[in-house]
Amino acid sequence: MKKALYALTALAALAGCAGSGTTPTTPPEAFVRVQGHDLITPDGSKLFIRGTNLGNWLNPEGYMFGFGKTNSARMINDMFCQMVGEDATAGFWEDFKDNYITRADIDFIASTGANTIRLPFHYKLFTDDDYMGRSSGHEGYERIDSVVEWCRANNLYLILDMHDAPGGQTGDNIDDSYGYPWLFESERAQQQFCDIWEQIATRYANEPVILGYELINEPIAHYFDNKEELNSKLEPLQKRAVEAIRRADKNHIVLLGGSQWNGNFEPFTDWKYDDKLMYTCHRYGGDATAAAIGSIIAFRDSTGLPMYMGEIGHNTDQWQTDFCNVLEDNNIGYTFWPYKKLDGSCMAGISRPAMWDSIVAFAEGPRDSYAALRERRPDPEMARKAMAEFVENSRFENCTPQKSYIRSIKLNID
Repeated sequence: MKKALYALTALAALAGCAGSGTTPTTPPEAFVRVQGHDLITPDGSKLFIRGTNLGNWLNPEGYMFGFGKTNSARMINDMFCQMVGEDATAGFWEDFKDNYITRADIDFIASTGANTIRLPFHYKLFTDDDYMGRSSGHEGYERIDSVVEWCRANNLYLILDMHDAPGGQTGDNIDDSYGYPWLFESERAQQQFCDIWEQIATRYANEPVILGYELINEPIAHYFDNKEELNSKLEPLQKRAVEAIRRADKNHIVLLGGSQWNGNFEPFTDWKYDDKLMYTCHRYGGDATAAAIGSIIAFRDSTGLPMYMGEIGHNTDQWQTDFCNVLEDNNIGYTFWPYKKLDGSCMAGISRPAMWDSIVAFAEGPRDSYAALRERRPDPEMARKAMAEFVENSRFENCTPQKSYIRSIKLNID
């Protein structure tokens, strides 16, 4: 499989098609395809997804920095600005993006025997909104292009995951929203959502390193009294986005997640409107048994399409191994969450900077008035040094491989 992938992707690159958005020149047989419950590689072999998520890199989450209440990208950015100012914060984000994930990380992931990486991203990377230190609609492509090349060199597949959609699709910190899935109430946000996906599909239509496009992560949290009404809007929006993608790209698989944390697939009634669909579920905690995902398996069987566990993790090594066995037995590939974070429970652990507890204390304490900011703000010079140390510690060569964790998810390390 690896030799076939390398040959086909090299051919695509030589044809000048990768990431160009030009008239398709890569043949359809160069892409991963759906065949019943299986994914089939260009050489005709079955692909069982096994890998990790590059979470926190392009969609910061508070807990991966050691924060609790300050838990979305917007909140983290505001807190940093309150602590060290806008210019220093923008500089931090640029350094963070340049160092948190590099070619060395992708080389390491490949060395463990992984075959797929899921790349979560924020829609603002494809707009001129101020986000992570920049306001340029081109940065998303710059970052994805780099990962595509690194994956190509390592014979890895890549899934593009819109983790944070316009308006917010979840209504919690993970989508960087304002506490409600406004995407499903806003025509403007829905059109922007579809437009961005069409633009992404136009650019990567000819790139076989990309396995597929995951439309939206964990839509519609369970908190809302009107969740059934919101659920009814999910499939129509997904169909609309698929139609937008197909105007530019006929070859890539589209991945569809269920509502309520990618766990409820009852809202889906039509899985025949496109011939390159698959589904994606998530699971954290609970029993590590097939019964725990019985409804997901039943749904998969009813559709005759592949199911993939896009996120799983944050548990004991034994639980993770047991659940990997369950997934293997039921033909559900997986990417564990996340690849890298502060303190561990991942493949590559980041060491806590010396003064980081002062940053956490400021992030978690009251900042609801200017008086509180003046009274509680740590020394800015110390804070800037701690932030710079966080970036330095996040570089691959300074991270600690979590060997037992890696083995627990059925990957390899010496």
